[in-house]
Amino acid sequence: MNCHRKGIVFIFIATVFLFISCEQRVDKDKLTITAVMDDIKQEFAPDKRVALFNIEYSREGNETILKGESNLPEAVASFKQKLAGKNIYYLDSIQLLPSSNLNGFTQGLITISVANLRGRPAHSAELVTQATLGTPVKILKVEDSWYLIQTPDKYLSWVDSGGIMPLSTEKYTDWKSTPKVIYTNTIGHSYTAPSKDTQVISDMVAGGVLERIGEEKDFYYVLYPDGRKAYVPKTEAMDYDRWLAALDPNQESLVSTSKTLMGVPYLWGGTSTKGVDCSGFTKTIYFLNGIVLPRDASQQIHTGKEIDAVRDFGKLEPGDLLFFGKPATDTTKERVIHVGMWIGNNEFIHSAGRVHISSMDKEAPNFDAYNFNRYLRSNRYLKESKDGLIELAKTPVFKD
Repeated sequence: MNCHRKGIVFIFIATVFLFISCEQRVDKDKLTITAVMDDIKQEFAPDKRVALFNIEYSREGNETILKGESNLPEAVASFKQKLAGKNIYYLDSIQLLPSSNLNGFTQGLITISVANLRGRPAHSAELVTQATLGTPVKILKVEDSWYLIQTPDKYLSWVDSGGIMPLSTEKYTDWKSTPKVIYTNTIGHSYTAPSKDTQVISDMVAGGVLERIGEEKDFYYVLYPDGRKAYVPKTEAMDYDRWLAALDPNQESLVSTSKTLMGVPYLWGGTSTKGVDCSGFTKTIYFLNGIVLPRDASQQIHTGKEIDAVRDFGKLEPGDLLFFGKPATDTTKERVIHVGMWIGNNEFIHSAGRVHISSMDKEAPNFDAYNFNRYLRSNRYLKESKDGLIELAKTPVFKD
């Protein structure tokens, strides 16, 4: 073999070796980045319903690129610190939310009776939850006419522009300091004048909160977040401060509230008196008594104090939540599928088809064999630690 051919072979071998080394390095980097990313998600964002950490790895030529978005600055900082400690070099295209193109309008108020919040920015997307009038939310970004928001219970979802009024931090602070009224009727209306015989401005549902700008006759004069003014009957609403001061969540009040929703239809994603799913129902009951539960049954089960897990229903008290689903096995995790609230007399109230009352007594005409057989356990929230919950009397969600 002549020198020329030897040289070609050497170059070829060296090139192949370099290529293989680069590929191995790339694969190693990818594995390291993926492992670190998984650790960060487990630490900071184990539940993607309430925490956003969407980071992607890609290669362009010899460059490693990390792109994506997160609303968790501590998680992103920890992620970068760990990569630096492992000598991983990359182009940083990670966007921290709220997005800069919001121009400071990072707060928002729900401005319709019930806003439907979806899993993607489209009306055809899954309804994941709802927010009632006056609910303050954080705005994280905007795509076309849709806003990615986070509700007070930290749930992430999309709302169309017709359901929200974006505000600057300054305007939001001003709003929180204003007097408010809360609508307490199950359902009703606001009007153009202090009379029910006048034009309707909007429908209303229990839990709606509006700025109070005056009173006239037997009506509150109120201001919507989008500037509409209306009158609400005093018999159907309360001054928010008085409502807050009068709150005394107890067994009787929870049961009484739950029964005002009898017959309300089941609605996947529903959390209002227009329609509720199972956890939306329990969430609404507690909210109207001044306590904000997590959104889903699989989140609610991790709050409160466990009372029973062996069908010893004699231990339960009205207001306890009963959880149903599939228990964990050696190969599968527990699945929490349904939730209801104990009301005493061996009965619980829940949303399944519609809000109704079922029994755990096998001799009762309303015995619910299906849910009896998939019962997991029950938790108590009254007079227990409120970790994971929001108490409106202690946390200024609607008013400072």
